[in-house]
Amino acid sequence: MAGIIATVTVFALAQGLTYPLLSFILERQGTTPGLIGLSAAMTPLGFIVSAPFIPALARRMGGGRLAILCSFLAALTLAAIAFMQDVWAWMPLRFLLGFFANPLYVISETWLITITPASRRGRIMGLYSSIVSGGFAIGPLSLGLVGTEGWPPFLIGMAAFLVCGLIVAAVVPRLPKMPHEGDAMSVGGFFALAPLLLFAVFTAAAFEQILLSLFAVYGAAFGSAEERIASLITCFIAGNAVLQILLGRAAERLGSTRTMLFCALVSLAGCMALPAIFDAWLIWPLVFVWGGASFGIYTTSLIKLGERFTGQALIAGNAAFAFVWGIGGILGSPATGLAMQLIGHQGLPLSLGLLCALLAGFLIAKGQRG
Repeated sequence: MAGIIATVTVFALAQGLTYPLLSFILERQGTTPGLIGLSAAMTPLGFIVSAPFIPALARRMGGGRLAILCSFLAALTLAAIAFMQDVWAWMPLRFLLGFFANPLYVISETWLITITPASRRGRIMGLYSSIVSGGFAIGPLSLGLVGTEGWPPFLIGMAAFLVCGLIVAAVVPRLPKMPHEGDAMSVGGFFALAPLLLFAVFTAAAFEQILLSLFAVYGAAFGSAEERIASLITCFIAGNAVLQILLGRAAERLGSTRTMLFCALVSLAGCMALPAIFDAWLIWPLVFVWGGASFGIYTTSLIKLGERFTGQALIAGNAAFAFVWGIGGILGSPATGLAMQLIGHQGLPLSLGLLCALLAGFLIAKGQRG
């Protein structure tokens, strides 16, 4: 478990750095919010395209080999991004970054769910989400230390990708094999089994991708310095990291569906409060709780996945999660960027709030139907 979690945590550090770093660079170049959102959407597009191939690749190559290969290819891709300071050149490179990142998440979550005892699933998946979120938080925080110009921030990301591969190589002899029992299932076949669960993943993905890629643009509308925006993003992800274990325990006691509804409602409240208190000190506790609740939607989705599925269905479910995560990112960032162009910077909290309201409504409707 420690090896699996450490691997994804280091990978998350590199990704948490990449989103705001590239947004800051594009913002300085005068790129429009819509184009910044489109650029950010290339990474989740890579998630989408790679997802259907992951179950077969993991069986053929082995989970460990595939994870190591993806770690080193991601480092090479980030080096290419650093060489080419152009939004259009970054489009295919950010796609490749998502393509190489996705298998690592699918493999690690399948490994973890497979070896987690049912009685402790909430706590362990909460711990997993918390530690991985810590990796995401360190990424933006590092920008405050080394800045957003030149090679230093890119070198941090490249080093993190390489360390990830080394960790996998060190622990791979003790990692479990991908489960093979049960009937073969495609990613598409899983959609019919759990549509609401996949919409929850879509909501969590769109929320995170939108905030990481466009919060810099939102803060610039208020005249906030880049360092303050990066710190707010770090606080958002820190709340994510700290609160997932508590939400996992809540899912064990109250049920994963009720906990997911609570997370959706708290996230909606955060969206409504954001414009009024962005310049006040209350923004710090708000984004802390907001971060925990919004990513808690994904944590409770993972718990629900482990409760309902095993074997081949579990692999297909994790790949479907990755596919939908990519859909959420690729649709969320450009749509919100366009909304911000049309109605102003408040298009960001309005877009996020709409997603949370829809999820809460679906969960309540399902609960009433029993």
